[in-house]
Amino acid sequence: MPKTILAVRDLTKIYQMGQTEVRALNGVSLTVGAGELTAIIGASGSGKSTLMHILGCLDTPTSGQYFLADKDVSTLSGDEQAAIRNREIGFVFQTFNLLPRLSALENVELPLLYAGNRQAREKALAALALVGLADRAEHEPNQMSGGQRQRVAIARALINDPQVIFADEPTGNLDSQTGVEILAMFKQLNDAGRTIIMVTHDPKIADFCRRRIHIADGKIVSDG
Repeated sequence: MPKTILAVRDLTKIYQMGQTEVRALNGVSLTVGAGELTAIIGASGSGKSTLMHILGCLDTPTSGQYFLADKDVSTLSGDEQAAIRNREIGFVFQTFNLLPRLSALENVELPLLYAGNRQAREKALAALALVGLADRAEHEPNQMSGGQRQRVAIARALINDPQVIFADEPTGNLDSQTGVEILAMFKQLNDAGRTIIMVTHDPKIADFCRRRIHIADGKIVSDG
């Protein structure tokens, strides 16, 4: 059995919308092992994004527990969760989230600079080489294609050697051929031992993953 990277127990998230109480998550429990390639799939409003935000330490549950690498993250302060995000988690977003006036190298360096790492440049160059962009290190995002920008985002997600990488609709802004290339890159990273969780509404993306967790109305309806 692979080592458990993250586990949630009876996770519930309630939002108050005026006089209405909305249960975005309702008693979700799951575990993800080291080296898994997992899709969390659901329609808009299903709760999948809320689940990813909690797993990524971008939000906190109303109730329940969340363990990441044996730490009970649900009990940590905002500053402590921010430190976990920077050290233990990598993010890849649909919109890339690159700073437009920084070069590819500078964008990839950012998480290490925030952590005070003096070897940021060397590690960022190595990460760009890993995703095949060593020759684009000094290019700004507007000088690169969508696929290249997403590769920069993947390099940035890898830079701190995180426990898990979350990819939120990572091919949503790409043409179909480029999307296939980005998925192939995630597959290569997973084959090398990276734990990756993709959040998507697209069954074709989910079918690419070895494990598919289907969420609807704030509950897991299938996991296989």
